[in-house]
Amino acid sequence: MDGNGRWAKAHGRPRTAGHREGVKSVRAVVEECVRRKIHTLTLFAFSSENWQRPRSEVNILMELFMAALRGEVRRLNDNDVRLRIIGERSAFSEKLQRRILDAETQTANNSALNLQVAANYGGRWDITQAVRRLVAEAQAGRLDQEAIDEQAISNRLSFPDIPEPDLFIRTGGEQRLSNFVLWQSAYAELYFTDTLWPDFNEAAFGHALDDFARRQRRFGQTSEQIEAWMTTQTQERT
Repeated sequence: MDGNGRWAKAHGRPRTAGHREGVKSVRAVVEECVRRKIHTLTLFAFSSENWQRPRSEVNILMELFMAALRGEVRRLNDNDVRLRIIGERSAFSEKLQRRILDAETQTANNSALNLQVAANYGGRWDITQAVRRLVAEAQAGRLDQEAIDEQAISNRLSFPDIPEPDLFIRTGGEQRLSNFVLWQSAYAELYFTDTLWPDFNEAAFGHALDDFARRQRRFGQTSEQIEAWMTTQTQERT
C-alpha cells in the first residue's frame, strides 16, 4: 500500500495525514473483497525495514495501528471478516501485542474474508523462521532431513493454511516486490499502478481485478495445454 507520504505532500499535508487517509482505502478494499466474495486479502502495512523511518513517523504508525485495531473490530464483525496479523510481533509493545490478540480472537469465527495484515513482516524473515523451525525439528529427531521439501517449507511459513496469492497489487508507481510474501508469490500475477494508496478506491481495485481476469495463468504449461484443460472443464460442467 504505497504512496501515503507522496499523497500527503501533494495535498500540502504532513505524511501522517496520508497514513490516516490510507486507512479509508483499506476499508474500501476490504468491503469490496467481501462484496466480490474474494476469499483472502493480505495487506502489507509495515515491513521489517520500516523501522528505519524517522522515529516520529514510526510512532504515528504504531498509534494508527492501535487505533485501527480498537476501532475497526466492530466493522470487521459486521462484514464477517476474520483478522490475522502476520509478522514478528515481539518488536511491538506488550499493549499492542495484547490488542492484536484481542482483535484476532474477536473475529476468529468470521468466514466471509480472511484479512491478513502484515506488520513487522518481511519475506526473507518468513523464509528464515521457517528454516529455523525445520532445523529445530530435525535436531530434535521429529523430522527426517530427507523429508524437507518445498511443501515442508511452505507448511512452516506465516500462513500455511491460506492458498498462495493469485494477484499481487502494488500502488504508488513502484515496480518491485519489496520483500513481501516472496516464497508464496512465486506464481502470483503482478499488477503495478501509479495510483497512490489513499486514492486506491473500489474503482481502482476493480481495474486491477479486470486486468487479472484477462490474463492466462499457465504455471509452467503451454497455452495449448491450458486451453485444452479449460475445454475439458467446460464440457464436464455441461
